[in-house]
Amino acid sequence: MITKAAVIGGGVIGGGWVARLLENGVNVRVYDPANDAEKKIHAVLANAEIAASKLSSAPKLSPGKLRFCASVEDAVIDADLIVEAVPEQLEIKQSVYRLIEARAPVAALIASSTSGILPTDLQQGLSHPERFLVAHPFNPVYLLPLVELVGGKQTSTETIEKAKEIYRNLGMHPLHVRKEIEAFIADRLLEAVWREALWLVKDDIATTEEIDDAIRYGFGLRWAQMGLFETYRIAGGEAGMKHFIAQFGPCLKWPWTKLTDVPDLTEELTETIAAQSDEQSGRYSIRELERIRDDNLVGILQVLKNNNWGAGQTLAAYEQHLKAEQRDG
Repeated sequence: MITKAAVIGGGVIGGGWVARLLENGVNVRVYDPANDAEKKIHAVLANAEIAASKLSSAPKLSPGKLRFCASVEDAVIDADLIVEAVPEQLEIKQSVYRLIEARAPVAALIASSTSGILPTDLQQGLSHPERFLVAHPFNPVYLLPLVELVGGKQTSTETIEKAKEIYRNLGMHPLHVRKEIEAFIADRLLEAVWREALWLVKDDIATTEEIDDAIRYGFGLRWAQMGLFETYRIAGGEAGMKHFIAQFGPCLKWPWTKLTDVPDLTEELTETIAAQSDEQSGRYSIRELERIRDDNLVGILQVLKNNNWGAGQTLAAYEQHLKAEQRDG
C-alpha cells in the first residue's frame, strides 16, 4: 500500500484523485499554479466527504494529510505515486514529466490521467519510461471505481501489475487496456453516443433533456449494472448472443446513425445546446448537481453491492480490504 502521493493539477479530475487518496489514508502533496486551486480542491473534498459517509459502513482509515506545494519538484520529492492531471496537451504534459523526473524517487510510478493521448507518445524522452502509464479515471473519481490502465511501448509489466494492486487498494476496478488506442475503451464508446446526440439536437429531433431522458429512464439503467453485451445477451432470449446478432445484426447496415460524420459546432449549435441545458438544469448550481449525482451513485452502488453484481463487487471487496486494514493495524 502506498503512503505518499503527489497530484499535479488540481482541476475536477485532480481534485477527485486527491479526495480518493486522502480517504484511503494516503498523504497527498498537490501542485497547481491557479490562484483558486486550493478553493476548488476543498470544494471537491467537501462533496467527497459527504459521499464517503453514505457509501459504506466499513470502518474508515485515518485520512491522509494534504499539503499544497509551490512547485512540481516539491510535490513529488518523496512520492510513491505521482498523478498527472494537467491540460490535454502533449507538450505541457511532457514538460511536467521533466520536472517530475528531476526530483521524484526512481521507484515512484508516474500515472497520467489523460483521456486519450497514447502513453507511448507521453513517455517519449523520459529517463525511466518503464515506470510510466496512463491511469484514466472517471468523474467523480472519489466514487466511480473504473480506472483504465494503459501502458506504452516502454512501460514494464511490473509497472502495470503494481498499478493494479495500488488502485484495487484504493477501492477501484483497474481495467488493463492491453492495446494502445486513442481514447482507450470507455471514452470511445462515450464519444460515439455524444456525437449522435449532437446530431439529434442539430437536426431538431430532440432537446438535451429529451436525450438525457432517453438514457436515464431507459438503457442507462441497464448499462449501469450489465453493460452492453450482457444486456444484449438477455435480449437474445434463451438462444443467447448468436440469436440476438442474427436477429438485429442486419440493422447495423441501415442508415440510422451519423457516427461517421461530425456536426460542425457552430456558434448557433453551441448556443442552442447551452440554452437547452440551462433550461433543463439551470435551477441547480453545479455543486447541487454534484451532490445529487453523488447521492444517486451511492444508492446504485449500494444496491449493486447487496446483489454482488458489477461495480458493487468492487465496493464489497474494498470494504473487506478496509476491515482487514483495521484488523492488521
